[in-house]
Amino acid sequence: MCTVCGCGEGETTIEGKSAESHDHSHNHSHGHSHDHSGGHNHDYGQGPAHAHAPGLSQTRMVQIEQDILSKNNTYAAANRQFFAEHQMLTLNLVSSPGSGKTTLLIRTITDLKEQCAMTVIEGDQQTANDAERIRETGVKAIQVNTGKGCHLDGHMVGHALEALEPEDKSLLFIENVGNLVCPAAFDLGEAHKVVILSVTEGEDKPLKYPDMFHAADLMLLNKVDLLPHLNFDVAQCIENAKRVNPRIKVLQVSATSGEGMDDWYGWLKASHQLAMVGGN
Repeated sequence: MCTVCGCGEGETTIEGKSAESHDHSHNHSHGHSHDHSGGHNHDYGQGPAHAHAPGLSQTRMVQIEQDILSKNNTYAAANRQFFAEHQMLTLNLVSSPGSGKTTLLIRTITDLKEQCAMTVIEGDQQTANDAERIRETGVKAIQVNTGKGCHLDGHMVGHALEALEPEDKSLLFIENVGNLVCPAAFDLGEAHKVVILSVTEGEDKPLKYPDMFHAADLMLLNKVDLLPHLNFDVAQCIENAKRVNPRIKVLQVSATSGEGMDDWYGWLKASHQLAMVGGN
């Protein structure tokens, strides 16, 4: 967990302005007074990554972790209140790099964008490549660059919401930085964490990264079209995920072939309906 690594600290750039990415005195009004969805980026994380605070005692490091998570949870609660007031479904998509997360998201948007309003917050350390790919579908997206930071946090998402101006009763996808460790610890105010695991990664990943799979409500086992070419035990993978998190739901999908995507869409629609009537 990177809560004491220093990622995201130091001077940052938000829409061309200098700011502290963890300036917890900032108040997110979510007033949405202007639209920055046309290609601007939020830049975070200019500080050193994974500097494990030499000279600090273990007790002090634990206290720092608790303080950071507590402050993050305050921002996440404000985001969650905003989502509830606007009857939005917000999903935090998490995975390791290369799982096919963005490709799956683009197919989802392409297939469902006529059925409901959608917006996307893209998290990466650098580049706006993924946000540009999303915008090509006609859906609004904003890129949040974390620099050396390895996850999004509630404060970053709050700033992105101000820029995106999502519609009431819409669906917001937050595509987190590719990382199966740190994003598990940071609540963004989402209704659900959805973990994407590709069959090219190995069936033991839920056991290697248990915090992430324990935090997720849904696991999408992606790239199942490649199974004939791999030595991957689907049943063992699902068993490992259930061992870590007995309540996790698992869907097998392929964003390339379309296999299983209707099941994913069914889950999305049901969750969206709940959000619009005030459920979870």
